[in-house]
Amino acid sequence: MKNSSFTRLSQRPSVVIANYVLLTFYGYFSIGLTLAVLPIFIHQQLGFNTIIAGAVISIQYVMTFIMRAYAGHVVDSKGPKPAVIASMSCFLLTGILLIASFSLADNPILSLSMLVVSRLTTGCGEGMVGASPVNWAMLRMGEEHTATAISYNGIANYSSMAIGAPLGVWMAGDLGNWSLGVLTIVAGLIGLFSALKKPALKSGQDAPRKPFLKVLSAVSPYGSGLALAGIGFGTLSTFITLYYAFNKWNQAAICITAFSLFFVLGRLLFARSIHRFGGIQVAIVCMAVESLGLLLLWLASDPHMAVLGASFTGLGFSLVFPALGVVAVSRASASNKGAALGAYGLFIDISLGITGPLVGLVAKGLGMNYIFPFSMSMVIVGLIVCFILKEKAREEAKLIIDLSADKA
Repeated sequence: MKNSSFTRLSQRPSVVIANYVLLTFYGYFSIGLTLAVLPIFIHQQLGFNTIIAGAVISIQYVMTFIMRAYAGHVVDSKGPKPAVIASMSCFLLTGILLIASFSLADNPILSLSMLVVSRLTTGCGEGMVGASPVNWAMLRMGEEHTATAISYNGIANYSSMAIGAPLGVWMAGDLGNWSLGVLTIVAGLIGLFSALKKPALKSGQDAPRKPFLKVLSAVSPYGSGLALAGIGFGTLSTFITLYYAFNKWNQAAICITAFSLFFVLGRLLFARSIHRFGGIQVAIVCMAVESLGLLLLWLASDPHMAVLGASFTGLGFSLVFPALGVVAVSRASASNKGAALGAYGLFIDISLGITGPLVGLVAKGLGMNYIFPFSMSMVIVGLIVCFILKEKAREEAKLIIDLSADKA
C-alpha cells in the first residue's frame, strides 16, 4: 500500500517536473554561492573599482548570451540531456578556477584573470542549463504543463540563490573563500550524476526548424519587457553588498535572501494567475510591484526598509519571466520550442550582462544613491512596453473576430 501511494505521488505532474528542475537548482546554487562574495572580493580585497567589479560579475551573462542559441539547437536536435551534462561539467570547472583565483589573491591581476575565466565557464554552464530542464520536463509531461515547468524552474533558480548567497557569505567568513570552490565542485558532481540517471528524450517533430534569428525576432517583443524588468534584479544582485557597505550597514546577503524567498513565494501562490488573467496582464501587475520595491530600496533609511524593498522587488519580479514566456513560446512551433525558450532567455542575459557596467557607471558618476532610481525607471519603461503589447494583443484578437464574422 505504501509503495503504491509512493508510486502515485512520484507520477504526479508537479513531482515529475520538480524532479527535472532540480537540475536548475544545482546549477544556480553554484552561481548563488559567490553572488554576495565576489563584488566585495574584487573591490575591497583585490582593489579594483566598482565598474570593473560590475563588469567581471556581468561577463558571466555575456557568455550565457552566446551559449543560449547553441543550447537551444542542442535541445531541439539532440534533446536536453547532453546540454545539462555539458552544463554541470562547466560548473565543475568553475569550482576549480574559483579555488585558483582565491589562492592567488596576493597577485590581483592574475587572480582577477582567473576569476574572469571562471565567470566565463559559469556563463557557459548557465547558458546550457537555463532552458534545458524546462524542455526536459515539457517533453516528459507535455506542452500543457509549460507554465508549471517555467514557474517551477524559476523557483529552483531563485530558491537556490536564497540558500546559496548567505551560505556563501558564511563559508567565506568562517571557512575561507576556497570553500566556495569546493562546494561548487560538489554541486556540479551531484547535478552531473542526476542528469546521467535520467532518460534521454527529444522532440519527435519532423517539421523544419526555423533559423535562430527568426525565432529570436518572434519572441523579442516579450523579451524586451523581460530585459527591462531584469535590470531591477540585476542591480540588486550585483550591487546590494556595495550599497550596504556605502550606507555602513551589515548583512547584505539578507536582502538577496529576502528577494529570493518572496520570488519563490510569488511563484507558488500566484503561478495560476497566468492562465486566469493572461501573461501580459500578470506581467503588468508584477512590474508595478517590482517598481515599488526598487522605490523602497532607494528611499531606505535603514537595512530593515531595504529588506522590505528587496522583498517587494522579488515578489514583483517573480512572475515576469513565466508570464511573458508563456506568450512568447506559444508563438513557436513544436519543433522550435527549445530555440524559443533559449531565445527568450537571451533577453534576461542581455539585461544582466549590461546591468553591471551600466549601473557601475551610474554609481561612479552620480553616486551609489542613484542606482535604484535608475533601475526603477528602467522597469517602468518595461511596464510601458507591456501596455503596448496588451493593446497589440487586443487589436489582433479584434481582427480575428472581424475576419471570422466576415467569413460567416
